[in-house]
Amino acid sequence: MKVAIVHDWLTGMRGGEKVLEAICDLFPAAPIFTLIHNRGSVSTKIESHPIRTSFLQRAPFKKRYYRNYLPLFPRAIERFNLQSYDLIISSSHCVAKGVIPAPSAFHISYCHTPMRYIWSHYEDYFGNHRVGLMKRMVLPPIRDYLCDWDLSSNQRVDLFAANSKNVAERIRKFYGRESHVIYPPVEVEFFTPSDSGAGQFFLIVSALVPYKRIELAIEAFNRSNRTLVIVGTGPEYRSLKRMAGPTIQFLGRVEAHELRELYRKAAALIQAGEEDFGINVIEALACCCPVIAYNRGGAAETIQEGVTGLFFNDLTAEALGAAVDKIRPMSFNKTLMRETALRFSTARFHDEFQRLMPNRSPSNHGFQKK
Repeated sequence: MKVAIVHDWLTGMRGGEKVLEAICDLFPAAPIFTLIHNRGSVSTKIESHPIRTSFLQRAPFKKRYYRNYLPLFPRAIERFNLQSYDLIISSSHCVAKGVIPAPSAFHISYCHTPMRYIWSHYEDYFGNHRVGLMKRMVLPPIRDYLCDWDLSSNQRVDLFAANSKNVAERIRKFYGRESHVIYPPVEVEFFTPSDSGAGQFFLIVSALVPYKRIELAIEAFNRSNRTLVIVGTGPEYRSLKRMAGPTIQFLGRVEAHELRELYRKAAALIQAGEEDFGINVIEALACCCPVIAYNRGGAAETIQEGVTGLFFNDLTAEALGAAVDKIRPMSFNKTLMRETALRFSTARFHDEFQRLMPNRSPSNHGFQKK
């Protein structure tokens, strides 16, 4: 059986790439088809696979501005020739699920979210506060085109897996499709607690992109003069850096062992926006670090209010700041934090994902479509 893996782009190690690593474990010889690959930006496990890129790999300034080519993504993903592959596994938050498989192939799409740029988070990326007049005039027809393509191309998927109940509901809402919920894998054997006491700083671990709403955390911590440490990279770095006061530190990308120490020593992890799932939340809980999160999305499926963390209900700096003030004298259930994290192990992900594999039909050597 020939297997192909499809991933939107390989430009950094974020939550989607951690899921991709676990898929690579299951299919160690499978090639990875992706729009763009910035060499050295992802793990050696991923880069040990044969990597096939699209024509966008030759696009000018693609290393930094690849998102500007969004209108070309559908055409680029459809040009991959997958006709010789029996099983397609797409890891998709944008267009990866839109590849064209052979008629007899079976396509499983692990969906991190339906394309957030046009559905759930359009205003976060392209609202009036984000773009100028010219872009506001050009974007609506582009969005219409992408919406039409996204709706039609989801019919190329035989089976959807969603990374949370939150995303399963989005798949149902935007695509009219049902999905199996398989939570992402977390390296709970690596992210472990220590005996060192919690420090005086708060922590954000995130890609620096609009929907993460990191500007709310910066505003809240500028007012409080408490220390906030931000781990991550992304296109919002410069604007966020300009906002930040002297108590806010940007560490960029850190090694795994450094991240583990930050979780162990932080007073709490801050999740300022609505996440699809939130692998960072589980990593923090595995290290017995409490979490302050916006009470929507994946966090609502993993955090217990007052036991493993705190929620804030309004997307404002004031609401987040009030939760930070509230958490300082509180104590949390470290045993339950660790037990919660253990539910999301990599071994559990492998087991649940393998159960999705289709049956081969001996009559035609194809797959029995479910």
